Amino acid sequence: MPFRRKLKTPCFNRRVGRNAEIFILRPLRLGGAIPALCQQSPGAKFLPCGRWIDPLRQLLVTRPSLEIVIRKNGSEQPAPSSRRWLKGVGDAILDLLFPPRCVACHRLGAWLCTACLNEIEAICLPVCPRCGWPVGEVLSPGLAAPQGEMPVCDRCQQTPFQLDGLRACAFHSGPLREAIHQLKYEDVRSLAAPLGKLMGDRWQELGPPGYDMDAIVPVPLHASRQRERGYNQAALLARVLGAYLRRPVVENALIRVRATAPQVGLSADERRVNVRDAFRCVGEGLRGQRVLLVDDVCTTGSTLEAACSALKDGGVSSVWAYTLARAR
Repeated sequence: MPFRRKLKTPCFNRRVGRNAEIFILRPLRLGGAIPALCQQSPGAKFLPCGRWIDPLRQLLVTRPSLEIVIRKNGSEQPAPSSRRWLKGVGDAILDLLFPPRCVACHRLGAWLCTACLNEIEAICLPVCPRCGWPVGEVLSPGLAAPQGEMPVCDRCQQTPFQLDGLRACAFHSGPLREAIHQLKYEDVRSLAAPLGKLMGDRWQELGPPGYDMDAIVPVPLHASRQRERGYNQAALLARVLGAYLRRPVVENALIRVRATAPQVGLSADERRVNVRDAFRCVGEGLRGQRVLLVDDVCTTGSTLEAACSALKDGGVSSVWAYTLARAR
């Protein structure tokens, strides 16, 4: 878990407010690598080469990171631009002390190198206009569709979405799978920048023609899960995407009211039951608006569907979902 160091200097300005507290979040990331580095096989006096190379490499890959947040009225939000210079200075120092390495191939220079970016299995047009799955054998040319539009696939005919549409940037495999794992579970938050930019670039091609969202909403974590992890990876991606698309990111309108079991290993039916009524839309800020729901991975779509249901119950007029990756 990250520890929090509260700034001792006065932090009042017009954009923050007098009652706000500014924190620097700095995760401790050496705890997992050092014990692994010190493990020895039974009866061995020295570490075999393979037993210390990988932990040492992991130590170089997962450096510390800085994130500045503001706590006000019991909730946390990103610092305004007037305070982000501090994060920029901190990141520059960290780049100098701990040069980034590609999380997939460990090449020095970037968190996700150009070669690994090119290996990502991007989802390209044409796709089903509803679920975003690449067209092929699952498409029935005879299905009814509005004039000038591509017909929806067989899957959408059999199990219609509550979502108005779904798009995913790429398939959950190869370097992208490793990058998402590092972002989500290994606290490598710096990956949010290149991955969020990738989502922004791909949205220009994959986004529905003429669709202009009013706000971007990340899929929330339960409060207990977020305290344990220290951040919400979907929110990190949404902030980068929002800056790219120049749309506001709303992080406090959709909340997770029930702590659900991890979805990994569950069947499609079990996933739907697991997240049923797990979300709630609070306030009136999104009523009548068009929302782009953002998450890191779509497997069966159950989480996105449950979040969409809560948003529409809260008066949202349209919900499209966009994920960084999706399972095959």
